[in-house]
Amino acid sequence: MPMNIESRVTGFIEENCYLVSNPDTRETVVLDPGDDAARLLARLQDMQAVVVAYLLTHGHVDHVTALAALADARPAPVYLHPLDAAWCFTPRNDLPGFYAAPARPNAPLRPVAEGDVLELAGARWSVLDTPGHTPGGVCFRLEPDRALFTGDTLFRGTAGRTDLPGGDARELARSLRKLAALPDALPIYPGHGDPSTIGYEKTHNYFLQSLR
Repeated sequence: MPMNIESRVTGFIEENCYLVSNPDTRETVVLDPGDDAARLLARLQDMQAVVVAYLLTHGHVDHVTALAALADARPAPVYLHPLDAAWCFTPRNDLPGFYAAPARPNAPLRPVAEGDVLELAGARWSVLDTPGHTPGGVCFRLEPDRALFTGDTLFRGTAGRTDLPGGDARELARSLRKLAALPDALPIYPGHGDPSTIGYEKTHNYFLQSLR
């Protein structure tokens, strides 16, 4: 049975947090809980969700500010690439005037890297290393739903910025080339903005077209 994929837009930067749930068991994976913890917790309560994991595509504060509060209320392991875990919960990750550095969650912090396969909520989640926006950026591919959660690596019509600390334009180009090799029909769920597909982006997105 397909998983339910629900997007919740959080915070003033309008970051997409995804709640991916198994309709039979209500086991739920939370991806990138950016902000608005009270609203996310209320939604999880309405869903009668059993949170089994928090998956982080990268460490930027607008993607993780709600994490500590959610993990306190709904304990589950947190999955994050070590290169981003090194600075994610430190003062290096504040956004002055908008966000303080995120609190470290009181939950197990588990590393992920290219080739890992996680069995969560009755589905398989494979990990693709996609650095460039941050050193430890990853995408999570959900099977059997054939969905890709791209964080801030690839958006509808554009790609992640590389002018923030740790950004690397050459690394991002390599990551985009990896994503462009995936099937055209594969849906993508980005960290900001609307969903798309790999094929649409290969046709309409300058950043993928420029790789040819």
